[in-house]
Amino acid sequence: MRVLVCIKRVPAVAGRITLTPDARAIDMKYLGFAIGPHEECAVEQAVRLVEAHGGEAVVLTLGPAEALEQLRDAMALGVARAIHLVTDGGNWDPESTVDAILEAVRADEAATGPFDLILLGNEAGDSGGYQVAVRLGRLLGRPAVTGIKGMAITGGTVRCEQEAAGGRDVYELPLPAVVAVLEGLNVPRFPSVPGRLRAKSKPVAVSTPTRPAQRMELVRLVVPQGGSKQAVILGRGPEAAPAVVEALASLGVL
Repeated sequence: MRVLVCIKRVPAVAGRITLTPDARAIDMKYLGFAIGPHEECAVEQAVRLVEAHGGEAVVLTLGPAEALEQLRDAMALGVARAIHLVTDGGNWDPESTVDAILEAVRADEAATGPFDLILLGNEAGDSGGYQVAVRLGRLLGRPAVTGIKGMAITGGTVRCEQEAAGGRDVYELPLPAVVAVLEGLNVPRFPSVPGRLRAKSKPVAVSTPTRPAQRMELVRLVVPQGGSKQAVILGRGPEAAPAVVEALASLGVL
């Protein structure tokens, strides 16, 4: 089985996100970077599928030279090789992103054979566009499904489960197929020291796609407002005990 997993270098989720003054980009000065959380599960799934069925897992990213770090992280987990489409770090719209990935997929498949499965995160951890997987599936002429939290390969079919009200929707897609997965599909492993050492010698195919005129316009970004928090002092010392009991009773704890 040959599996391609597409990842993106995004600000680490633990970081505090701030925007540039024009609200058109994330201020990167004080941020760390990582593979997006949905894509971490896609990498883990690719490695598990190859461990179970044999074959090869390949990782691909469209991003700046620094994204090599995220490619090495994926290879440290068991991915065999990487494809790096190097950019200057500027934002690419979903259509341009898919065009670059499509060209790379076709070139790799022409040289080494078709991928049975292409895995992506359901949406990027920064822009959250939700578009790349379905656009890629359509342009490749392959079935595509998104929002997946369960997956199994049986013969020439991939069985995908999508959470729904009151249960799960189940899709059975003939291979080759394109699948976008959600965080929670699995529990990603941590790279080991030997894995990181092996990753340094694994091959990375580097190319520089031409950034076309963008067909979608970014107007501005907005950081969601966090929920407000409030602390109430119920009292001090022994005299606070009745208020504590009353608060616990109101919560149904007592």
